[in-house]
Amino acid sequence: MNTIPQLYSFDHALDMSDDKIGHLRDSSDVVNDPLQLNKRLEEDGYLYLKGFLNRDQVLEARESILKLIDGPGFVPEVAAKCKEIQTLLYSGKLIEFYTRLFGEEIRHYDYTWMRVMGPGKGTNPHCDLPYMGRGTHKHMTCWVPYGDVTYTLGGLMVLEGSHKRMDLLDKYVYRDVDEYCENKPSDIEKVKDGKWTFTGTLSHNPPVIRNKFGGKWLVTEYKAGDFLTFGMFTVHAALDNRTQNEVRISTDSRYQKASHPIDERWVGANPPAHGDRGKKGLIC
Repeated sequence: MNTIPQLYSFDHALDMSDDKIGHLRDSSDVVNDPLQLNKRLEEDGYLYLKGFLNRDQVLEARESILKLIDGPGFVPEVAAKCKEIQTLLYSGKLIEFYTRLFGEEIRHYDYTWMRVMGPGKGTNPHCDLPYMGRGTHKHMTCWVPYGDVTYTLGGLMVLEGSHKRMDLLDKYVYRDVDEYCENKPSDIEKVKDGKWTFTGTLSHNPPVIRNKFGGKWLVTEYKAGDFLTFGMFTVHAALDNRTQNEVRISTDSRYQKASHPIDERWVGANPPAHGDRGKKGLIC
């Protein structure tokens, strides 16, 4: 019987049965063995590394973040100007890790996703490829929490075995959130308003997605110094922050082989991101 308390994601209570909820597997035991790391990545769809990063360095970055923010929200501009974040994510141990994992020289996106999440809903279940699929499809997301993350504060969760369910993902995962139909007035209006015609979300109901895919929602209580990495086909979501007034700070960064094509929306001094410069019109 699991000892995990009742959890919530996007305002839905998760089914806490033993066959529907479980713990992330720590891969620290194979961190220096690229062959085993890749084998486990293929098997699990993710790698969770406890205490891999220097805890003091992560907490120092947190202090810098708190000085730069005005309040909760999505704040990539803070990540861009925070030297502690740039150093932590794009030099030293993480670069060495991904170089070892990919087995060759790597490059990373210049854009860093940063979220300062106050009490409220987490993120909907999704895969990352619809948001960044114009280059290679073999790049990796790295999720880093800046501080200890209890179950109440929430954190990222992974849907066990979801990366193997291409029967369910095929018609979803290759779509591009920034593509729209030039010959559809409704699409053009949405783009003019800065909206997506396809949001990239799999569902607003994490329990329903689990029932559809099978497997367990895999969770943990994170510590500063942990990180979680996964590929573009792994379904994941965030637990709700059910504290009274605490914030959960995290970054998403992306890494890939330098020899592979890269998505132009996320590189350069001023990446297009999901703005007007990133949109792509099609005749549908």
